Amino acid sequence: MAPLVAALVALFAIAGLAGAAESSTRVARPAIKVEKAGACVEPTDEMRRNHMNMLFQQRDQTVHLGLRSPRHSLKGCVDCHANPATGSVLGKDGFCESCHAYAAVKIDCFECHSSSPRRAAAGLEPIAPMKATAQ
Repeated sequence: MAPLVAALVALFAIAGLAGAAESSTRVARPAIKVEKAGACVEPTDEMRRNHMNMLFQQRDQTVHLGLRSPRHSLKGCVDCHANPATGSVLGKDGFCESCHAYAAVKIDCFECHSSSPRRAAAGLEPIAPMKATAQ
């Protein structure tokens, strides 16, 4: 009887450790903190799933058609989501970088665009020159 009880105790202990392992992740959860009060331009679930499509559409309208609308602009996102301590959406706890690191997605927006509303306004982050493309 004692070996059966010992086996059951060991089984429950292993099950408890497995449950604890499932509740934690190896990758830190994103630091999702909206720095400015008020509603986003779209519902949260919509932004999480489709923000890239919105940014692409905004880019196409601006670059190809010359239409500028602040509703889905990258500048608008940065203005609302920049961390006040760092002044940026990038960095360990940056709004954009923390989610993209969690999802293992590369951010290339900020190779040309400013990640900081203050640095951009001060003219400290010049726009990178466009790369030539083969025609």
